[in-house]
Amino acid sequence: MKNTRTVGTVIRGIRTPIIREGDNLGDIITRSVLSCAADEGFNFGDRDIVGVTEAVVARAQGNYVSVEDIAADIKAKFGGGQKNLELGVVFPILSRNRFAVCLKGVALAAKKIYLMLSYPSDEVGNQLFDPDLFEDKIDLNALQSTKGGLSEKKYREIFGFSKHLFTGVDYIEYYRGIIEEYGAEAEIIFSNNCLDILDYTKEVLVCDIHTRKQTKRRLISKGGEKVLGLDNICSEPPSDIDSRVYKGYNEKYGLLGSNTSTETSVKLFPRDCDSFVSSLAGKLRTAANRKIEVLIFGDGAFKDPQGKIWELADPVVSPAYTEGLEGVPNEVKLKYLADNQFKHLKGEELDDAVREYIKNKDSGSDSQGSMQSLGTTPRKITDLIGSLCDLSSGSGDKGTPVVLIQGYFDNLSS
Repeated sequence: MKNTRTVGTVIRGIRTPIIREGDNLGDIITRSVLSCAADEGFNFGDRDIVGVTEAVVARAQGNYVSVEDIAADIKAKFGGGQKNLELGVVFPILSRNRFAVCLKGVALAAKKIYLMLSYPSDEVGNQLFDPDLFEDKIDLNALQSTKGGLSEKKYREIFGFSKHLFTGVDYIEYYRGIIEEYGAEAEIIFSNNCLDILDYTKEVLVCDIHTRKQTKRRLISKGGEKVLGLDNICSEPPSDIDSRVYKGYNEKYGLLGSNTSTETSVKLFPRDCDSFVSSLAGKLRTAANRKIEVLIFGDGAFKDPQGKIWELADPVVSPAYTEGLEGVPNEVKLKYLADNQFKHLKGEELDDAVREYIKNKDSGSDSQGSMQSLGTTPRKITDLIGSLCDLSSGSGDKGTPVVLIQGYFDNLSS
Protein backbone atom coordinates (compact mmCIF):
# COMPACT_ATOMS: atom_id res chain seq x y z
CA MET A 1 0.00 0.00 0.00
CA LYS A 2 1.59 3.22 -1.16
CA ASN A 3 1.34 6.32 1.02
CA THR A 4 0.93 9.44 -1.12
CA ARG A 5 0.84 11.96 1.71
CA THR A 6 4.16 13.81 2.04
CA VAL A 7 3.41 16.36 4.80
CA GLY A 8 3.07 15.74 8.53
CA THR A 9 2.41 18.44 11.12
CA VAL A 10 1.91 21.98 9.78
CA ILE A 11 2.14 25.07 12.01
CA ARG A 12 0.92 28.50 10.96
CA GLY A 13 1.22 31.73 12.89
CA ILE A 14 -2.08 33.61 12.42
CA ARG A 15 -2.00 37.39 12.27
CA THR A 16 -4.75 39.31 14.02
CA PRO A 17 -5.54 42.97 14.65
CA ILE A 18 -3.93 44.51 17.73
CA ILE A 19 -6.08 43.40 20.66
CA ARG A 20 -7.47 45.99 23.09
CA GLU A 21 -9.47 45.76 26.29
CA GLY A 22 -13.09 44.91 25.62
CA ASP A 23 -12.52 43.38 22.19
CA ASN A 24 -14.56 40.28 21.34
CA LEU A 25 -11.52 38.07 21.13
CA GLY A 26 -13.41 34.93 20.14
CA ASP A 27 -14.94 36.59 17.09
CA ILE A 28 -11.62 38.20 16.10
CA ILE A 29 -9.75 34.89 16.28
CA THR A 30 -12.45 33.01 14.38
CA ARG A 31 -12.43 35.57 11.56
CA SER A 32 -8.62 35.60 11.45
CA VAL A 33 -8.34 31.79 11.25
CA LEU A 34 -10.99 31.56 8.52
CA SER A 35 -9.35 34.37 6.54
CA CYS A 36 -6.02 32.56 6.73
CA ALA A 37 -7.60 29.37 5.39
CA ALA A 38 -9.16 31.28 2.50
CA ASP A 39 -5.93 33.14 1.68
CA GLU A 40 -3.69 30.08 1.94
CA GLY A 41 -6.14 27.64 0.35
CA PHE A 42 -6.28 24.91 2.98
CA ASN A 43 -9.12 22.99 4.61
CA PHE A 44 -9.69 22.24 8.27
CA GLY A 45 -9.59 18.77 9.77
CA ASP A 46 -10.83 17.16 12.95
CA ARG A 47 -8.39 17.66 15.84
CA ASP A 48 -6.78 20.73 14.30
CA ILE A 49 -5.55 22.91 17.15
CA VAL A 50 -5.85 26.66 17.66
CA GLY A 51 -3.49 28.07 20.29
CA VAL A 52 -4.01 31.57 21.70
CA THR A 53 -1.30 33.38 23.63
CA GLU A 54 -2.27 34.25 27.20
CA ALA A 55 -1.25 37.86 26.57
CA VAL A 56 -4.13 38.70 24.24
CA VAL A 57 -6.67 36.93 26.45
CA ALA A 58 -5.57 39.04 29.43
CA ARG A 59 -5.45 42.20 27.32
CA ALA A 60 -8.99 41.70 26.07
CA GLN A 61 -10.06 41.19 29.70
CA GLY A 62 -8.25 44.34 30.83
CA ASN A 63 -6.51 42.22 33.44
CA TYR A 64 -3.94 44.74 34.69
CA VAL A 65 -2.82 46.05 38.07
CA SER A 66 -0.71 49.05 39.03
CA VAL A 67 2.17 49.47 41.46
CA GLU A 68 -0.32 51.16 43.81
CA ASP A 69 -2.73 48.21 43.50
CA ILE A 70 0.05 45.79 44.44
CA ALA A 71 1.10 47.95 47.38
CA ALA A 72 -2.48 48.22 48.65
CA ASP A 73 -2.92 44.44 48.59
CA ILE A 74 0.44 43.86 50.29
CA LYS A 75 -0.53 46.28 53.08
CA ALA A 76 -3.97 44.71 53.48
CA LYS A 77 -2.68 41.15 53.66
CA PHE A 78 0.44 41.75 55.75
CA GLY A 79 -1.07 44.50 57.90
CA GLY A 80 1.61 47.01 57.00
CA GLY A 81 -0.34 50.01 58.24
CA GLN A 82 1.67 53.21 57.99
CA LYS A 83 4.63 51.69 56.15
CA ASN A 84 6.04 49.83 59.16
CA LEU A 85 6.29 46.46 57.44
CA GLU A 86 9.65 44.70 57.42
CA LEU A 87 9.18 42.02 54.78
CA GLY A 88 11.28 39.13 53.59
CA VAL A 89 11.11 38.70 49.81
CA VAL A 90 12.36 35.22 48.95
CA PHE A 91 13.64 33.72 45.69
CA PRO A 92 12.40 36.16 43.02
CA ILE A 93 13.55 35.49 39.49
CA LEU A 94 15.99 37.91 37.90
CA SER A 95 13.81 39.60 35.32
CA ARG A 96 12.94 43.18 34.43
CA ASN A 97 9.86 41.97 32.59
CA ARG A 98 8.60 39.54 35.20
CA PHE A 99 9.49 40.95 38.59
CA ALA A 100 10.71 44.55 38.51
CA VAL A 101 7.30 46.25 38.57
CA CYS A 102 6.03 43.79 41.17
CA LEU A 103 9.01 44.72 43.35
CA LYS A 104 8.09 48.39 43.01
CA GLY A 105 4.69 47.63 44.50
CA VAL A 106 6.18 45.60 47.33
CA ALA A 107 8.68 48.36 48.15
CA LEU A 108 5.93 50.97 48.13
CA ALA A 109 4.17 49.00 50.88
CA ALA A 110 7.15 48.26 53.13
CA LYS A 111 9.51 50.06 55.48
CA LYS A 112 12.31 47.56 54.88
CA ILE A 113 12.80 44.66 52.49
CA TYR A 114 15.08 41.73 53.14
CA LEU A 115 15.60 40.50 49.60
CA MET A 116 16.90 36.94 49.50
CA LEU A 117 18.36 35.75 46.19
CA SER A 118 19.35 32.20 45.35
CA TYR A 119 22.75 31.64 43.77
CA PRO A 120 24.48 31.07 41.41
CA SER A 121 21.16 31.33 39.53
CA ASP A 122 17.47 31.88 40.09
CA GLU A 123 14.78 29.24 39.77
CA VAL A 124 14.61 29.40 35.99
CA GLY A 125 18.36 29.60 35.37
CA ASN A 126 19.16 33.32 35.19
CA GLN A 127 22.68 33.46 36.58
CA LEU A 128 24.04 35.91 39.11
CA PHE A 129 27.52 34.63 38.23
CA ASP A 130 29.28 31.81 36.42
CA PRO A 131 28.68 28.57 38.39
CA ASP A 132 32.31 27.59 37.77
CA LEU A 133 33.23 30.23 40.36
CA PHE A 134 32.06 27.79 43.01
CA GLU A 135 34.89 25.47 42.13
CA ASP A 136 37.38 28.30 41.82
CA LYS A 137 36.45 30.37 44.86
CA ILE A 138 34.91 28.50 47.78
CA ASP A 139 33.37 25.28 49.04
CA LEU A 140 29.66 25.21 48.16
CA ASN A 141 28.64 23.23 51.24
CA ALA A 142 30.35 25.76 53.51
CA LEU A 143 28.41 28.58 51.86
CA GLN A 144 25.02 26.94 52.13
CA SER A 145 25.49 26.16 55.82
CA THR A 146 26.29 29.79 56.71
CA LYS A 147 23.70 31.04 59.21
CA GLY A 148 21.41 33.63 57.71
CA GLY A 149 22.97 33.27 54.28
CA LEU A 150 25.64 35.49 52.77
CA SER A 151 25.55 39.24 53.30
CA GLU A 152 25.87 41.43 50.23
CA LYS A 153 29.34 42.50 51.37
CA LYS A 154 30.53 38.92 51.77
CA TYR A 155 28.95 37.93 48.48
CA ARG A 156 30.76 40.71 46.63
CA GLU A 157 34.08 39.79 48.26
CA ILE A 158 33.74 36.22 47.01
CA PHE A 159 31.98 36.53 43.66
CA GLY A 160 32.55 40.13 42.65
CA PHE A 161 30.36 42.05 40.21
CA SER A 162 28.72 40.16 37.35
CA LYS A 163 26.12 41.09 34.75
CA HIS A 164 23.43 38.95 33.19
CA LEU A 165 24.62 37.18 30.04
CA PHE A 166 21.79 38.45 27.83
CA THR A 167 20.52 41.66 29.46
CA GLY A 168 23.81 43.07 30.75
CA VAL A 169 22.11 43.96 34.04
CA ASP A 170 23.63 43.63 37.51
CA TYR A 171 20.40 42.50 39.16
CA ILE A 172 21.68 43.05 42.68
CA GLU A 173 22.18 46.74 42.02
CA TYR A 174 19.05 46.92 39.87
CA TYR A 175 16.74 45.46 42.53
CA ARG A 176 18.38 47.51 45.27
CA GLY A 177 17.76 50.65 43.20
CA ILE A 178 14.07 49.81 42.76
CA ILE A 179 13.54 49.18 46.47
CA GLU A 180 15.20 52.43 47.48
CA GLU A 181 13.51 54.46 44.74
CA TYR A 182 10.13 53.40 46.11
CA GLY A 183 10.98 54.42 49.64
CA ALA A 184 12.04 51.24 51.43
CA GLU A 185 15.33 50.23 53.00
CA ALA A 186 17.01 47.30 51.25
CA GLU A 187 19.09 44.50 52.73
CA ILE A 188 20.11 41.85 50.25
CA ILE A 189 20.91 38.30 51.37
CA PHE A 190 22.13 35.31 49.37
CA SER A 191 21.04 31.81 50.29
CA ASN A 192 19.61 28.65 48.77
CA ASN A 193 17.82 27.80 52.02
CA CYS A 194 14.51 29.65 52.37
CA LEU A 195 14.60 29.21 56.16
CA ASP A 196 17.51 31.66 56.43
CA ILE A 197 15.06 34.53 55.92
CA LEU A 198 13.54 33.76 59.35
CA ASP A 199 16.74 35.06 60.97
CA TYR A 200 15.66 38.51 59.74
CA THR A 201 11.86 38.57 59.73
CA LYS A 202 8.88 36.27 60.26
CA GLU A 203 6.78 37.96 57.56
CA VAL A 204 7.68 36.60 54.15
CA LEU A 205 6.56 37.00 50.55
CA VAL A 206 7.47 33.84 48.64
CA CYS A 207 8.34 34.64 45.02
CA ASP A 208 9.48 31.35 43.52
CA ILE A 209 7.16 29.92 40.88
CA HIS A 210 7.26 26.15 40.56
CA THR A 211 8.51 25.38 44.09
CA ARG A 212 6.36 27.94 45.91
CA LYS A 213 4.20 25.41 47.75
CA GLN A 214 7.20 23.65 49.27
CA THR A 215 8.81 26.97 50.21
CA LYS A 216 5.64 28.16 51.96
CA ARG A 217 5.25 24.88 53.85
CA ARG A 218 8.84 24.95 55.08
CA LEU A 219 8.64 28.55 56.26
CA ILE A 220 5.33 28.05 58.06
CA SER A 221 6.54 24.85 59.73
CA LYS A 222 9.64 26.62 61.08
CA GLY A 223 8.03 29.68 62.57
CA GLY A 224 6.98 31.99 59.74
CA GLU A 225 4.16 34.08 61.18
CA LYS A 226 2.77 35.52 57.93
CA VAL A 227 3.82 33.68 54.79
CA LEU A 228 2.21 34.51 51.45
CA GLY A 229 3.24 34.02 47.85
CA LEU A 230 3.01 36.11 44.71
CA ASP A 231 0.03 33.89 43.89
CA ASN A 232 -1.78 35.36 46.93
CA ILE A 233 -1.29 39.00 45.88
CA CYS A 234 -3.92 40.57 43.57
CA SER A 235 -5.81 37.30 43.72
CA GLU A 236 -9.31 38.70 44.13
CA PRO A 237 -11.22 41.77 42.88
CA PRO A 238 -10.17 44.89 44.82
CA SER A 239 -12.71 46.05 47.39
CA ASP A 240 -12.49 49.64 46.14
CA ILE A 241 -12.94 48.54 42.53
CA ASP A 242 -14.90 51.63 41.47
CA SER A 243 -11.95 53.90 42.30
CA ARG A 244 -9.30 51.83 40.54
CA VAL A 245 -7.81 52.62 37.15
CA TYR A 246 -7.12 48.90 36.80
CA LYS A 247 -9.51 46.24 38.10
CA GLY A 248 -7.35 43.20 37.44
CA TYR A 249 -6.85 40.06 39.52
CA ASN A 250 -6.23 36.35 39.06
CA GLU A 251 -7.91 34.12 41.61
CA LYS A 252 -5.54 31.19 41.01
CA TYR A 253 -2.16 32.75 40.28
CA GLY A 254 -2.25 36.35 41.55
CA LEU A 255 0.93 38.09 40.37
CA LEU A 256 2.48 34.88 39.05
CA GLY A 257 2.70 34.95 35.27
CA SER A 258 2.51 38.75 35.13
CA ASN A 259 4.43 40.81 32.58
CA THR A 260 5.43 44.45 32.49
CA SER A 261 2.87 46.62 30.72
CA THR A 262 4.17 50.09 31.61
CA GLU A 263 6.79 51.32 34.06
CA THR A 264 4.14 51.25 36.78
CA SER A 265 1.74 48.45 35.80
CA VAL A 266 1.70 44.76 34.91
CA LYS A 267 -0.56 42.56 32.84
CA LEU A 268 -1.67 39.55 34.86
CA PHE A 269 -2.09 35.97 33.70
CA PRO A 270 -5.59 35.69 32.20
CA ARG A 271 -8.58 34.56 34.27
CA ASP A 272 -11.78 32.70 33.30
CA CYS A 273 -9.70 30.66 30.88
CA ASP A 274 -11.89 27.54 30.82
CA SER A 275 -14.95 29.47 29.67
CA PHE A 276 -12.89 31.25 27.02
CA VAL A 277 -11.52 28.09 25.40
CA SER A 278 -14.95 26.46 25.51
CA SER A 279 -16.58 29.45 23.84
CA LEU A 280 -13.87 29.81 21.19
CA ALA A 281 -13.95 26.10 20.39
CA GLY A 282 -17.69 26.36 19.85
CA LYS A 283 -17.29 29.25 17.42
CA LEU A 284 -14.51 27.55 15.48
CA ARG A 285 -16.28 24.18 15.29
CA THR A 286 -19.42 25.82 13.97
CA ALA A 287 -17.53 27.93 11.42
CA ALA A 288 -15.21 25.14 10.19
CA ASN A 289 -17.64 22.23 10.66
CA ARG A 290 -14.77 20.31 12.27
CA LYS A 291 -13.85 19.32 15.82
CA ILE A 292 -11.27 22.04 16.47
CA GLU A 293 -9.31 21.89 19.75
CA VAL A 294 -8.27 25.09 21.56
CA LEU A 295 -5.70 25.98 24.20
CA ILE A 296 -4.31 29.12 25.79
CA PHE A 297 -0.52 29.08 25.97
CA GLY A 298 2.09 31.04 27.87
CA ASP A 299 5.80 30.33 28.16
CA GLY A 300 7.06 27.16 26.54
CA ALA A 301 8.78 24.55 28.69
CA PHE A 302 12.24 24.46 27.16
CA LYS A 303 15.77 25.42 28.13
CA ASP A 304 18.24 27.71 26.36
CA PRO A 305 21.47 25.77 25.76
CA GLN A 306 23.71 28.85 25.90
CA GLY A 307 22.41 30.76 28.90
CA LYS A 308 20.99 27.67 30.66
CA ILE A 309 17.74 29.53 31.20
CA TRP A 310 14.57 27.49 31.55
CA GLU A 311 11.98 29.50 29.69
CA LEU A 312 8.99 28.68 31.88
CA ALA A 313 8.48 31.79 34.02
CA ASP A 314 4.70 31.33 33.88
CA PRO A 315 3.12 29.07 36.50
CA VAL A 316 1.94 26.66 33.78
CA VAL A 317 2.43 26.29 30.02
CA SER A 318 -1.32 26.19 29.38
CA PRO A 319 -3.88 27.51 31.88
CA ALA A 320 -6.81 26.05 29.93
CA TYR A 321 -7.52 23.74 27.01
CA THR A 322 -10.33 21.67 25.50
CA GLU A 323 -10.84 18.06 26.53
CA GLY A 324 -9.32 16.58 23.39
CA LEU A 325 -5.87 17.83 24.40
CA GLU A 326 -5.81 15.97 27.71
CA GLY A 327 -3.21 13.25 28.28
CA VAL A 328 0.24 12.30 27.02
CA PRO A 329 1.39 11.04 23.60
CA ASN A 330 1.03 7.34 22.79
CA GLU A 331 3.88 6.93 20.33
CA VAL A 332 6.42 4.35 19.22
CA LYS A 333 9.95 4.89 17.94
CA LEU A 334 10.17 4.18 14.20
CA LYS A 335 13.90 3.55 14.24
CA TYR A 336 13.46 0.96 17.02
CA LEU A 337 10.89 -0.91 14.94
CA ALA A 338 13.07 -0.74 11.84
CA ASP A 339 16.16 -1.99 13.74
CA ASN A 340 14.39 -4.75 15.69
CA GLN A 341 10.96 -6.21 14.81
CA PHE A 342 11.31 -5.45 11.11
CA LYS A 343 15.06 -5.53 10.59
CA HIS A 344 14.60 -8.25 7.95
CA LEU A 345 12.46 -5.97 5.78
CA LYS A 346 13.22 -3.01 3.55
CA GLY A 347 11.63 -0.66 1.05
CA GLU A 348 7.86 -0.63 0.62
CA GLU A 349 7.51 -3.88 2.54
CA LEU A 350 9.15 -2.26 5.59
CA ASP A 351 6.95 0.85 5.27
CA ASP A 352 3.80 -1.24 5.09
CA ALA A 353 4.79 -3.34 8.11
CA VAL A 354 5.52 -0.27 10.23
CA ARG A 355 2.23 1.39 9.22
CA GLU A 356 0.31 -1.73 10.15
CA TYR A 357 2.07 -1.87 13.53
CA ILE A 358 1.14 1.76 14.21
CA LYS A 359 -2.48 1.14 13.26
CA ASN A 360 -2.66 -1.72 15.73
CA LYS A 361 -0.97 0.42 18.37
CA ASP A 362 -3.55 3.18 17.87
CA SER A 363 -6.42 0.75 18.41
CA GLY A 364 -4.73 -1.14 21.23
CA SER A 365 -3.23 -0.40 24.62
CA ASP A 366 -0.95 2.39 25.77
CA SER A 367 2.59 1.98 24.42
CA GLN A 368 4.29 3.91 27.22
CA GLY A 369 6.91 1.91 29.07
CA SER A 370 7.49 -0.51 26.20
CA MET A 371 10.82 -0.80 24.44
CA GLN A 372 9.09 0.41 21.27
CA SER A 373 8.35 3.76 22.96
CA LEU A 374 11.91 4.20 24.22
CA GLY A 375 13.10 7.76 23.50
CA THR A 376 9.63 9.23 22.93
CA THR A 377 8.58 12.16 25.14
CA PRO A 378 6.32 11.26 28.12
CA ARG A 379 5.12 14.83 28.64
CA LYS A 380 1.65 16.29 28.76
CA ILE A 381 0.28 16.99 25.30
CA THR A 382 -0.60 20.53 26.37
CA ASP A 383 2.99 21.20 27.49
CA LEU A 384 4.30 20.00 24.14
CA ILE A 385 1.74 21.89 22.07
CA GLY A 386 2.02 25.02 24.22
CA SER A 387 5.80 25.01 23.78
CA LEU A 388 5.38 24.56 20.04
CA CYS A 389 2.95 27.49 19.95
CA ASP A 390 5.31 29.69 21.98
CA LEU A 391 8.22 28.99 19.65
CA SER A 392 6.03 29.58 16.59
CA SER A 393 4.28 32.78 17.64
CA GLY A 394 7.30 34.56 19.08
CA SER A 395 7.19 37.17 21.83
CA GLY A 396 8.27 40.16 19.75
CA ASP A 397 6.82 41.81 16.66
CA LYS A 398 5.66 38.87 14.55
CA GLY A 399 2.04 39.84 15.11
CA THR A 400 0.88 36.21 15.32
CA PRO A 401 -0.71 35.71 18.75
CA VAL A 402 -2.73 32.80 17.38
CA VAL A 403 -1.22 29.55 16.12
CA LEU A 404 -2.97 26.95 13.98
CA ILE A 405 -1.55 23.43 14.15
CA GLN A 406 -2.74 20.77 11.71
CA GLY A 407 -1.83 17.12 11.61
CA TYR A 408 -0.32 17.03 15.10
CA PHE A 409 -2.14 13.81 16.00
CA ASP A 410 -1.40 12.14 12.65
CA ASN A 411 1.26 9.48 12.28
CA LEU A 412 2.82 7.42 9.49
CA SER A 413 -0.34 5.38 9.11
CA SER A 414 -2.66 8.36 8.73
